[in-house]
Amino acid sequence: MKRKILIVEDNIGLSQMQKDWFSQAGYDAVTAMNEPVARSLIRKMGFDLILSDVRLPEGSGISLLEWLHKEKRDIPFIITTEYVSVPDVVRTIKLGAMDYLPKPVRKEHLLELADDIFQPMVTVRKKEKALFHRTSPKILQVEKYAKLVAPSEMSVMILGANGTGKESVAQSIHQGSERWNMPFVAVNCGALPRELAASLFFGHAKGAFTGADTAKIGYFDMAKGGTLFLDEIGTMSYEIQSMLLRVLQESTYTPIGSGKERVADVRIITATNEDLQQAIKDGRFREDLYHRLNEFEIRQPSLAECPEDIIPLAEFFRERHSKELKRATSGFTEDAKCRMLSYSWPGNVRDLQNRVKRAVLLASSPLLTCQDLGLDTIIESMGSHRGKMPEADEKERVGKALMASGGNVSRAAESLGISRVTLYKKMRKYGLE
Repeated sequence: MKRKILIVEDNIGLSQMQKDWFSQAGYDAVTAMNEPVARSLIRKMGFDLILSDVRLPEGSGISLLEWLHKEKRDIPFIITTEYVSVPDVVRTIKLGAMDYLPKPVRKEHLLELADDIFQPMVTVRKKEKALFHRTSPKILQVEKYAKLVAPSEMSVMILGANGTGKESVAQSIHQGSERWNMPFVAVNCGALPRELAASLFFGHAKGAFTGADTAKIGYFDMAKGGTLFLDEIGTMSYEIQSMLLRVLQESTYTPIGSGKERVADVRIITATNEDLQQAIKDGRFREDLYHRLNEFEIRQPSLAECPEDIIPLAEFFRERHSKELKRATSGFTEDAKCRMLSYSWPGNVRDLQNRVKRAVLLASSPLLTCQDLGLDTIIESMGSHRGKMPEADEKERVGKALMASGGNVSRAAESLGISRVTLYKKMRKYGLE
């Protein structure tokens, strides 16, 4: 089922162009010219994302966001405007807006943001993303291991917390292998519906089941000759694990409804933030599959374990987002640098990037401050621990954040310095849904 997106924009030409962008990317986009029409559509249809201009002929994007908040409709919301107003930015962020984009909005930026929000099940890339080169000893050790294992056909398992850049490590292994000029297919295992897993992995023939009007290739076909990256492998159901194990053992698979066997010509790289050894003991993960997938293990360190990278990364993101948002910034205050170095960064590199981006937008002077980064009060409440937090403490903090936000997931995630997706996972983990 396609994701539904509501575009609230009174410029007909612009709204149609954005609708075309989303449609071409596989989304179902609907437009509205003012707030009353938008409210009516929201009541009638379930939207997965709302993109709204601030200034509208009737109402505004901010009042629409306020209405959603009062109605307790937790829909990801992106604000766009030609007139960047810091008070408006602060107001929308407090109301739970995902982002605030100055016009003109670039197609690539908008679609990338939508992809991040939806956490797609699969992404196909043929070229490596341009990445910032980190120099901390632990990251250099990871790079060394990645270069060593890349030319082989060994299955690699990458361990690490969310937001540490596990997919980037997987991409570097792919780029260093003989499969570098073939597809790199990234699959979000946490989003795999159990009932569709076989079809998604192996494809299906026309008429294989009700609704299969056309034949469809699966992830193994999409990644043929290249690398299949299975992210969040620890969330995969036991049934799907068994299915995957059979393919790895036999190196063949058969699309649903087809009698023709195909060769599984892919290299498997997996990633997880779960303790799979514990999952095996608990009966949630197959030990035989674990050993198939973990021929070579790499642990990606947290950002807090790589203090040498924090300031260079922050400067990299500052320069990138200053250019993107057309804001004149020159660096960080000394206090801000100290706070960044002492902060635990629970959301890791992704957390740092998000805070710097917001700071660039909010800054009233060329030097970004603790207040701009949102670290002036969080440091004290979060503490300056290193490493992994005990589960009891983490559960308590998540619960307090949800209570303080009145159950608003976006605001709770923001206060914790993590993404909405990560917070939902922790809520499920601790029974806080």
